[in-house]
Amino acid sequence: MFAVTGHVLFIANFIYNSGTYGPTDVLMGLSILLVLCVVPKSQQKPWVAVNILIICLLHYIEYSWPQLIPDTYMNKESRYFDITSGYIVVVIVIYYTVTYLRRNYDHEKRSASDKATSIEQKNHQIVDQNHELERVNTERNKLMSIIAHDLRSPLSNIQNYLEMVTEYELETDERRMVEGDLLKVTRSTIDMLGKLLIWSKAQMDGVNVKLGYVTLRQSLFNTIELERSIALKKDITLISEIDWEVKIVADSDMLQLVIRNLINNAIKFTPHGGQISFKAKHIGRECWLIIRDNGIGISSEKQAELFSLRAASTFGTDNEKGVGLGLLLCKEFTELQGGRIWVESPEGEGTVFYVSMPTGS
Repeated sequence: MFAVTGHVLFIANFIYNSGTYGPTDVLMGLSILLVLCVVPKSQQKPWVAVNILIICLLHYIEYSWPQLIPDTYMNKESRYFDITSGYIVVVIVIYYTVTYLRRNYDHEKRSASDKATSIEQKNHQIVDQNHELERVNTERNKLMSIIAHDLRSPLSNIQNYLEMVTEYELETDERRMVEGDLLKVTRSTIDMLGKLLIWSKAQMDGVNVKLGYVTLRQSLFNTIELERSIALKKDITLISEIDWEVKIVADSDMLQLVIRNLINNAIKFTPHGGQISFKAKHIGRECWLIIRDNGIGISSEKQAELFSLRAASTFGTDNEKGVGLGLLLCKEFTELQGGRIWVESPEGEGTVFYVSMPTGS
């Protein structure tokens, strides 16, 4: 409709506005520009051909039958004014048309660039997700390997002990020794299984952290007393030098698990007759919980992997078996509470674990 109407009007303007003496030729050129901006791409070439054909036909008519195209200008000045104004109109229309097209082009270009950037970001996210999935799969495989290796051995020992008790008549002292060893292996296996279950649940379901103000007495007093009785079975003295009324921001159950694991580790790697100390220091807006033992220490190579799944399971001074997950749990649970954990351990000189918890003041 636009193209047909425009060409009809320009044909009339050519005929009644002095033909080639007027500005119609320039306006016809402008009309094809506007048509090209409006019509679908498939119609552009036909309309260009129609435009050229109309101009050529009108020029031929004027050349062959000049009387059909009257000169409507009253004087020379009116013709120059008409042509000049026609040119100005053409320039203004071309300017706004091209500006409009350029603005749309820039908008589409920015839109395409934004889409490309968005796609690139999504690709990076997908790559990161793939890396994370690979990491999770690696950790899962590591966990399965740990379970298979570290649980098969003690369960086999339990089976061997039971078979021995069933098949052979043992003296009272021998039976007591076997039962003592069986009890020790069973306890160790239950401890390993508990840590595995806690860590697995934390990885699959996430952990619900319930932070609040608690005193050290509310959170840790019973745990320390229980660990003191466990340490006495190995002739280890557990000393606590703590202001029990110090308040910290923590999840009480989660903090108990962290401290219990650290003290259990200290007991495991401290020889008979050794000593473990548990202290608390109020430093700035933090409370440092310090577990120090005089055990066998940890090499610098092992310290680098101590709080990760790469940590290897080890035997204590009394052949206590670990699963290699206790310190990883401690790190994850401490950080979930907004705290920090680190270790200092010159090999052969004992180990010191630090757990820093916020006090909120």
